[in-house]
Amino acid sequence: MINLEINEAGRKKNIQRCKEKGILLPTYEQMRDPSKIPQSIKDELKGIGLWDVHSRNLFRVTWKNEAAEKGGLFGDVNYFELPKEITNTKARIAGIVGKWFPTGAHKVGAAYSCLVSELVTGRFDPSTKKAVWPSTGNYCRGGAYISRLLSCPSVAILPAEMSRERFEWLKTMAEEVIATPGCESNVKEIFDKCIEIEKTRPDAVIFNQFDQLPNHLWHYSVTGPAMDDVYKKMAAKNSHLALTMYSSGSAGTLGAGTYLKTMHPGTRVGVGEALQCPTILENGYGGHRIEGIGDKHIPWIHNLRDTDVAVGVDDEITIRLLRLFNEPAGHKALAEAGVSQDVLNRLDLMGISGIGNLVATIKAAKYYELNEEDVALTVFTDSLALYGSRLLDLAKERGPYTQRDADRDLDMLKNLSVDYVLDMTHTDRRRVHNLKYFTWIEQLGKNLEELRDQWDNYHDYWEGLHAQADTIDTMIREFNAEVLR
Repeated sequence: MINLEINEAGRKKNIQRCKEKGILLPTYEQMRDPSKIPQSIKDELKGIGLWDVHSRNLFRVTWKNEAAEKGGLFGDVNYFELPKEITNTKARIAGIVGKWFPTGAHKVGAAYSCLVSELVTGRFDPSTKKAVWPSTGNYCRGGAYISRLLSCPSVAILPAEMSRERFEWLKTMAEEVIATPGCESNVKEIFDKCIEIEKTRPDAVIFNQFDQLPNHLWHYSVTGPAMDDVYKKMAAKNSHLALTMYSSGSAGTLGAGTYLKTMHPGTRVGVGEALQCPTILENGYGGHRIEGIGDKHIPWIHNLRDTDVAVGVDDEITIRLLRLFNEPAGHKALAEAGVSQDVLNRLDLMGISGIGNLVATIKAAKYYELNEEDVALTVFTDSLALYGSRLLDLAKERGPYTQRDADRDLDMLKNLSVDYVLDMTHTDRRRVHNLKYFTWIEQLGKNLEELRDQWDNYHDYWEGLHAQADTIDTMIREFNAEVLR
């Protein structure tokens, strides 16, 4: 469970710090339902930009932000339903949209969740400690941003081969940026750097998204209900929520799948991973180009008991679709295929990992032969705004994107195969869960009994974690009350 033991001296110190800086903390309830946010805070937000470094933007850590760069308030969940001219499936497929979070990606939610419990318990002291955010991309961006909003110094760690946009922005936000060797799948190198920092820098506190239970808790408490809201808007008389699909990554978003399983028994929860690094599918390894997911290990917070299907996505497909969805020749081909201008204008809501999630969802929907009564949901973590340099790189590498390229890629999209889809048996789930042992017990020294509890006592373990959201909300309310006193 999340350690909620209170350090009373540290808690009082953090309350005083927030009082001096005018910082108030949102609850899980408010992130899930922004109508619960006080009107005085909403009035302040009318004059604040979505990406501004202002503590009131903590209250924009929600899927329900108005789609506006400045002054927006709240409404329904942002989502994007893809037409059948793109998915070529009978099922209805949609993704919730991460672009309208501060920083342009939903990872600010996981980062806030990881830090807030440490602040309200007084276990983390921003005046003497630095928050270290290891990630393969958006999580360290979210962590650096949330740290700035909470007046906490931060250190961002990510692979050297990530997009230029990430590094350029991080240099303006974090006190320190560390580039580790490799690409998206080089998570071990990130862990090695964290071990080095823990040994040599006593002022550093590691918030490792791959083992942080608050990461799972935020998605269970906030992302899951947001996806349920979208399903209810899409549902017709005989509809079924047949499938929800997520990336492997840190496994945080898979917490939303656990929530949806409780609300819609029979819903399948899927996990996509790069075919070039098939850790779940084949206990494999490798490098890939689907920015936003990391591999070569199974995250500590992945609840394998609730995982029904694994889908391998060829990273070449995502790269080609990035061009199809965003180049003029691609839009021309899609329009000729019957895709409306409104849809074309919204295709940039999917970044590379979002496209990967879409591909995985289409493959699983075809594999299970979902029909018109079935709804399949996924997550568009971020948008093209964070990958513009990749289009320029592809133009240099492959030349101009021609109509012939677009026609070929559209044909590929319409004919996605159902290969590399694993309908997971109980034995498959246990096999993948057991892979945690080699990373987390042997290499990183976690408790073997907890690993067993995650599997053997899974109801108590995961449901006990989920119940902590209400406890943390109570602690946040009491903390805020003392800040305002």
